Amino acid sequence: MKTISILGSGWLGLPLARHFVTAGFLVKASTTSENRIAELKSIGVAPFVVNIESLTGNVRDFLRADILIINITSKNVAAFRRLADEIEGSEIENVIFVSSTSVYQNIRKIITESDTECFSQSPLLEIEQLLKCCKGIRTTIVRFGGLIGYSRHPGRFFSPGRIVQNPDAPVNLIHRDDCIGIISQIVEQQFWGEVVNCCADTHPTKREFYSRAAKSLDSTLPTFGESDPEAGKLISNQKVKRLLNYEFKHPDLMKIKFEESI
Repeated sequence: MKTISILGSGWLGLPLARHFVTAGFLVKASTTSENRIAELKSIGVAPFVVNIESLTGNVRDFLRADILIINITSKNVAAFRRLADEIEGSEIENVIFVSSTSVYQNIRKIITESDTECFSQSPLLEIEQLLKCCKGIRTTIVRFGGLIGYSRHPGRFFSPGRIVQNPDAPVNLIHRDDCIGIISQIVEQQFWGEVVNCCADTHPTKREFYSRAAKSLDSTLPTFGESDPEAGKLISNQKVKRLLNYEFKHPDLMKIKFEESI
């Protein structure tokens, strides 16, 4: 039986751990808080307290697994460098790193994984490279668009008085159900050593999407600012659909019924 270690058990990591337990994997999951140990045990995973800012000896037990999924918000390159050293000395064979489409500049262009000239100055790129260069490890980089669904209702993204800039630019978003679906298929199909952009099929404007999301909560519409005609990247999801034969559960952002997934 394969063992999966999931570094980070928050909004995405916890249901991801639950998914892999149901699928028959032995699952280890990390938290930075002792208070969440019981919660992790309750879903059938082995809990570990791991903080990459200050790695302790227990990380070696956590890394006794076949697959490591890294799903944390830290952008501390030095900490990831130490983590990469631990991974190289571990039993891990394959890594999935949850990155972000924020690694690309906000320019008006359809962006694919090969558009490296569109990279921004992001520490995520350095972290991606560190993990891709781990000796003897096959790493797949998953660049998710903005994360939505369940407690992340886009109608709550903007507090009163906050101005939404570039309202006529397209959104690049992905529902949590599809995040879990894609990661699951990467593991099932052994899709290693790749980089994929992941977001829904449709890209409505910010004005269209966030207005609809606010109306679904009967809340005040966001305040929209000016649009920069040079801004507004559009992330292509064609590679992940083609190579994994993946069909999005929520392909059309304007048809998602958020009230049914809170």
